[in-house]
Amino acid sequence: MPSPRPHAHRLFRPRPCELHTLRHVNLRVLPSAAGCVLGITLLVLLLASVNFQLNLGYALTFLITGSALSSLWMGYRNLLGVQLRLGPLQPVFQGERATVPVVLQIVSGSHQRHGLSLALHRAHDPIAWVHADLNTQHTTVVALGSVPHQRGWHRVPQVVIESRFPLGVFRLWSYWQPQGRVLVYPSPEAAAPPLHPGHAKATGPATSSQGNAMENFDVRSYQRGDPMHNVAWKKTATALATGSGNLVVREEKAHHHTPSLWLQAHDTGLIDTEAQIMRLTAWVLQTHAQQCSWGLQLPSGKRIAPATGTAHLHTCLAALAVDGTSLPLDSSKPLTGLDG
Repeated sequence: MPSPRPHAHRLFRPRPCELHTLRHVNLRVLPSAAGCVLGITLLVLLLASVNFQLNLGYALTFLITGSALSSLWMGYRNLLGVQLRLGPLQPVFQGERATVPVVLQIVSGSHQRHGLSLALHRAHDPIAWVHADLNTQHTTVVALGSVPHQRGWHRVPQVVIESRFPLGVFRLWSYWQPQGRVLVYPSPEAAAPPLHPGHAKATGPATSSQGNAMENFDVRSYQRGDPMHNVAWKKTATALATGSGNLVVREEKAHHHTPSLWLQAHDTGLIDTEAQIMRLTAWVLQTHAQQCSWGLQLPSGKRIAPATGTAHLHTCLAALAVDGTSLPLDSSKPLTGLDG
């Protein structure tokens, strides 16, 4: 199918909205290439019928013309009442295909819709059409896609929906600018070196004094086989004085000192900021796979406290995605569209 003209796109540029319902006011119509050929053919047939006084030629010309005009009404009826909205948008890594799910449903009318085509609008690139039919009581999800080449936030491009149902003589279409945005994580370095072990820092308070060291022990009753040097004689004397008569044994508490890794930009050994971000992204993925506690210091100097889990992973990846850009994570300013 031919790409929509750039001048028509500028003329009918829609405003961003969450829902887009097809009505007469936002539907455009023009003859298709096949429709133009059909019009020229009918004109020639009409001239021949007038010149040679062919009654059957008149009948055929007006029959085909009436059928073509009726298909225009059927095409409008096929699109009216169709509503579009965005599905959940998931973050992707730079260079990967970003999926833009568009949910279609019928909000008015009781008949099925046929021959719908959707695509992300690009003024200078070929359009990849996705085709669908709609049932009256079901929603249909159409997955559109694009490949972003820059990290950060990207506004979803305009969506164009069109139909040439039923005869392909007329093309009816409408533009929709969704309000959604896609977060693009930086691409990890392909052959990133492993993180140096010296970057690990132990967490938890250190016990330096002998008095504090006593707090690291629990006491329990003596059991056969316990070494005598573990007997807490002072507590045993207290127990004997109260008449219990049981020896008390010291037992060291179990301390789990989990090392925390700090992923820092200056540890990458790189000068270029984008190269640092790519290497940090690779280290973030490596460290998350090891299921240990880790923190992150961005090239801009911002620090993210050590933590674990998937939520911490996405927090760090999102911070890397927008680090050094003019748009923070909660920005609502206009953003660049996805590149094809």
